[in-house]
Amino acid sequence: MAAVSAPGTAAADGRPPSYAFDEDAQRVEGALDTTRALRLTPGKTYRSTVPRAGKLYYRLELGARESAYVSATVVPTTAAKVSFKDGYSIAVQDDNGINCSADRARFGSSTSPRPLTAWAARRVGASTLSCKRAGTYYVVVERQSEEASPRDPWDLELRFSMEPALRGPAPSATPTAWPSDPPAPLTGTPKEREGGTGFSAAPRLDQGVWRDRVRPGQTLYYWVPVDWGQQLTAEVELGSAADGGSGGGGGRGLGRYVPSALGVSLFNPARGPVDQAQSTYDGRQKKAVIGPLPPVRYENRYAVSDEVSGMRFSGRYYLAVHLSRAVAERFGDGPLGLTLRVRVQGNPGAGGSESTYDGQPLPVDEFEVVAAAEPARREGGGDTGTGFARGPVMKTVAAGAFTAGTALVLLLVVWTVVARRRAAGGKGAGRAGTDGDPDAGAEAGTGSRVGSRR
Repeated sequence: MAAVSAPGTAAADGRPPSYAFDEDAQRVEGALDTTRALRLTPGKTYRSTVPRAGKLYYRLELGARESAYVSATVVPTTAAKVSFKDGYSIAVQDDNGINCSADRARFGSSTSPRPLTAWAARRVGASTLSCKRAGTYYVVVERQSEEASPRDPWDLELRFSMEPALRGPAPSATPTAWPSDPPAPLTGTPKEREGGTGFSAAPRLDQGVWRDRVRPGQTLYYWVPVDWGQQLTAEVELGSAADGGSGGGGGRGLGRYVPSALGVSLFNPARGPVDQAQSTYDGRQKKAVIGPLPPVRYENRYAVSDEVSGMRFSGRYYLAVHLSRAVAERFGDGPLGLTLRVRVQGNPGAGGSESTYDGQPLPVDEFEVVAAAEPARREGGGDTGTGFARGPVMKTVAAGAFTAGTALVLLLVVWTVVARRRAAGGKGAGRAGTDGDPDAGAEAGTGSRVGSRR
C-alpha cells in the first residue's frame, strides 16, 4: 500500500498530501466479469484500482430485508490531467443484469484532480419494484474518460454499508415541506480544527465556527453529527490572498480570476452525495454554502432530489472541501485560510429514532444516532471519535447493568430477611440453653440455624 500523509500535512515534495485511505482497508482486485467477482463484506472498506478502460465487478450476497449501499471514491494522482467529462460510474445490479440503482461522478468545470465519490444501492421497501429478493448482486465500476485523457490507473476506495431492517412498517410518505429559510449566520471566535485528507481521517465538527488552512489541489474532510429530525447548514469561507504573493504578481483583476476555485461537497453516513456548492476566487474572500437541508427522516429516501433523498440516515455527515490546483498559478502554492460555520438545528430524535431499526446487523458508525449535545464530547473530554452514543451496543451494556442491579437488590432483600430470622432464632436458643447469656445464645443459635440450612 502506498504511503499516506498525515491529515493536514504537506507531502515532502511540496505537493498537497495524497488521499488518506482507510488504514483497515483490505486490498481487493475487481474482476473483469461477474463469474470471478470477489465478495464484499458489509461494514468493511476496500482498496482497489480502476483501469483506463473496462468494467470492474464485485459481488454482494444480500438478504431480503436490509438495504445495501456501496460507495466508491476514485483518486487520481495530484499531478494527473483531467478534463470536464472525465469521471466514473457505479451501479448495483441483480443477477439478471438489471440496475437496482446507478450513479456517476465527474470533474466537471473544475478540472482540478481530486477524489470523486458516488454511490449505488439495493434498497428494500414498499416503493421498490425490483431487486427486492435475497440473492447475489454485483457492484459495477467503470471509468469514463475522454480519448486524450491519461491512461494511468486511478486508486479506488470502496465502502459497503448495510442498513438494518425496520422493526415495524416503514414510513412511505415523502416530506413535502420543511423549513428552508437560511438561518442567521454564526459568529464568534473560530476554533482551530485540522481537516483530514480522507473519509476515515476526518475530524469531528460540532455546531460552531471553525478555522483551518488549505493548499491548492488539496481536499480536506470533516464530519458533523446529525440526528434524526435535525437540519444541517454549512458555510465555508475561503480567506483573502495576500497582495503581491508568489506566483500572482501585484493587483487583482480578470487575470487572477479562478472559476470553480472552491468546491464543497456533502456526503451522508453511507458516503452518498447529498449537496455541493462552488465559488470562484479572485483573491478576495469567497464562500460556498450547503443547505439548509431538510431534517433527517427515514422517508426522505423516497424523494427524487439528492439533497432530500440523501438525508435519510442519522449519523456522520461528511464535508469535503477542495481548493482548485489552478489557484497556485495565480496566487502561489501557499495555504489559504478556511472558516467553516456549521449549524445543526432541531430537536434530536424528532421524526425517527434508533429504535426503528431491529439492530441486525449492528449499525455501528454508519447509521447510529449521535449524541451531538453531550458537553463532555463537545469539549473534548471523552470524544472518542466513534460518532455514536445510543446504539445497540450501549443498549446491551445498559440492559446488562440494569439486570445485574435488579438481582443485587433482590439478593440484599433476601439476605436482610434471613439475618433477621437468624437473630430472632438465636435469642430464643440463648434463653433456653445458656443460662440467660444473650451473647453466647445468639452465637449458638446462629450456628444452629446455619447448620440446619445445610
